[in-house]
Amino acid sequence: MTEPSSHLSATADAYDAVAVLYAELARDSLDALPLDRAVLAAFAELARANGAGPVAELGCGPGYLTAHLRDLGLDVFGIDLSPVMIDLARETYPDLRFELGSMDALDLPDGKLNGIVSWYSVIHAPPQDVPSYFAEFRRVLAPGGHLLLGFFESEGEPVTAFDHKVATAYRWPIDDLAKLAGEAGFIEVGRMLREPGEDERFRRGHLLMRLGQ
Repeated sequence: MTEPSSHLSATADAYDAVAVLYAELARDSLDALPLDRAVLAAFAELARANGAGPVAELGCGPGYLTAHLRDLGLDVFGIDLSPVMIDLARETYPDLRFELGSMDALDLPDGKLNGIVSWYSVIHAPPQDVPSYFAEFRRVLAPGGHLLLGFFESEGEPVTAFDHKVATAYRWPIDDLAKLAGEAGFIEVGRMLREPGEDERFRRGHLLMRLGQ
């Protein structure tokens, strides 16, 4: 494996430092987010209908969303850049598989996956690097496989960096992110925007995509 870039190393170190607190705050976060659960359920239904192959959550953190996807009937495993997050995920969900790795250079064969969930993880990639992430997603997905992106939406502004509580992150116009995914070979299935909740700062964007045949 090649050495991680400086922004990947910085992101991993930042999440290592807050992993325990992050895990405590995130564990039950989906309980109060019915629209997010609905998007995840739609992804799971489409993935199950497409076949029985594995699904990867890329940027899985402490594993709570990987476990949720398992409960939706998926053969799922998680990958994350943070060693401490992976240790916490393995400890909390010993029945699930978690691996250390970077979503821009996955240690997976071509066409291996039936689905990918990137839930607020591509947000940390510098905008100029996002096309290479989508190219990697395309490489490891089987034709017809589905991709679900969760991200902070820019609310009419261009791509904008902001002071994420853990590491520098970017808010994206939903149309721009959909266009980049389209250029990588993904076909949009649907999208969902929701306004920020009581304890949230920004609008949330969700894109559900399918890899063309």
